[in-house]
Amino acid sequence: MTTSRRSLAATLFPVGLLMIAMASIQSGASLAKTLFPVIGAQGTTTLRLVFAAVIMVLLLRPWRARLTARSLLTVVIYGIALGGMNFLFYMALRSVPLGIAVALEFTGPLAVALYASRKPLDFLWIALAVMGLVLLVPTGDTQAGLDPVGVAYALGAGACWALYILFGQKAGADNGIQGAALGVVVAAVVIAPIGIVHAGSALLSPALLPVALGVAVLSTALPYSLEMVALTRLPARTFGTLMSIEPAFGALSGLLFLHEVLSFTQWLAIASIIAASIGATLTMSREPHPTPVAD
Repeated sequence: MTTSRRSLAATLFPVGLLMIAMASIQSGASLAKTLFPVIGAQGTTTLRLVFAAVIMVLLLRPWRARLTARSLLTVVIYGIALGGMNFLFYMALRSVPLGIAVALEFTGPLAVALYASRKPLDFLWIALAVMGLVLLVPTGDTQAGLDPVGVAYALGAGACWALYILFGQKAGADNGIQGAALGVVVAAVVIAPIGIVHAGSALLSPALLPVALGVAVLSTALPYSLEMVALTRLPARTFGTLMSIEPAFGALSGLLFLHEVLSFTQWLAIASIIAASIGATLTMSREPHPTPVAD
């Protein structure tokens, strides 16, 4: 019985971390959108990543990480993917509702799940997630104004998200949670010039700093640290499928904080996505787990 309880706890622990991370990151996205009229999506991404990098460097001391040429390359790719994911997602949020943008971005982890799947049961959960995604993405005359450029940005963020999953797992296996800190530093270095060129001195406005700090903690420092721990305890396939619940968090955050109302069909889609996540969680214990990394 003790062994069974430990096994259940080991299974639920990384899942719980992912739930907290997703709630945090979508709340942070809602808060970030309030900065767009002042410094744009480019400046908001820059402040988010720079503040997050400073916080994570101070707390996690990533200079203690043991880096080889191979692990350094992994961290750099992970950081570029992370920065691109943040930047393209915020660019999409300028014209696409939060819940829909997250659904479009989800094509990245969904592709990871589909690529790594082997058993027929896995495709059932993926099929449910795909059905939810199709229903969630608006079609028809009621959403004829959906910006195609915003959609393209969201899909680009999804591609970066797929790379983030794959290389984040490798970075975490090499250096644990310190890999997340190094990745955020790389992301900040890559994206900061874009934000500086776009927003200029407005980035230094004292009035923006508390909000920017909140965005950095909610959207980057906290969730990416939690995700890094989860990535080292879950197969990439399971992680990608579980992340299918992300559009639900996005839609709820959009509704609560931005008053973005979705249709009944889109909420039905969210239910389908949640069902896929529950199914993946219930069957996860049958899959091999990577060796946990000591923090």
